Amino acid sequence: MAEKSWSLTRALRGMFVKPTIDETTWEDLETALLTADFGPDISERVVEELREKVERYRTTDPQDLQRMLRETLEEHFAKFDTTLKLTERPAVVLVVGVNGVGKTTTIGKFTKFLRGFQRSVVVGAADTFRAAAVDQLATWAQRGGAAIVRPQQEGQDPASVAYQTIEFAQREGIEIAIIDTAGRLHTKGGLMDELSKIRRVIEKQAPISEVLLVLDATTGQNGVMQAEAFLEHAGVTGLVLTKLDGSAKGGFVLAVQERTGIPVKLLGQGEGIDDLTGFTPHVFVKSLVG
Repeated sequence: MAEKSWSLTRALRGMFVKPTIDETTWEDLETALLTADFGPDISERVVEELREKVERYRTTDPQDLQRMLRETLEEHFAKFDTTLKLTERPAVVLVVGVNGVGKTTTIGKFTKFLRGFQRSVVVGAADTFRAAAVDQLATWAQRGGAAIVRPQQEGQDPASVAYQTIEFAQREGIEIAIIDTAGRLHTKGGLMDELSKIRRVIEKQAPISEVLLVLDATTGQNGVMQAEAFLEHAGVTGLVLTKLDGSAKGGFVLAVQERTGIPVKLLGQGEGIDDLTGFTPHVFVKSLVG
């Protein structure tokens, strides 16, 4: 992970080479956390926890503070289980999110990620109302090495495409079935009704292993608000954060988990097909704090 991507790393660099911890250290630390999009509540809490630790261990060494900051952030991240649950066969993954967050490209990258672990994958194009979306998804799925189940006609019932996808996976012995869903209908109610129907149809065939909500990290808290309907109604089990590379907002990863109570399971950090990774908190924290 390129260090230049993270504003926090840059902001903290000068802080830990100072001769001693003083009042400006705390002010600089809180500013750095806010700049990196941790949000006011978490930033304040982290600074308070660190003040207590520094006092308890009676240290004035900024190097100790750096280590404590790493440990404190890891403790916050450790509250969430970031493991993808994909043991069922087929493991069914519903992918949800508003249009424009990078859902289609994320599915392509996710297939490539899974193929890297020698898993067979089929993608179901259940966003059936936009022919261009189906074509784009097919291109990305094929680049990722997955089979694709397309609607037989434009506007086909999305639940029937989901059904055909699971049927295909069961018939062909494919290990993981990923179902793309619509990102926008005219009403929130309509969108959620459609998702509920897809779930019901799938669950008659196989349990749903994961419901992954894709969020664009550059939109920050606004993106979370836009996705509120999915968070309330879609049974989301994990978050996928895209466009983290350009945002320099690493703190959003923790802020979004604390706000939603849902773990981040995958991170997208670039445009390429290989730029989606699993989320490993201690590696991520090291990239943030140094």
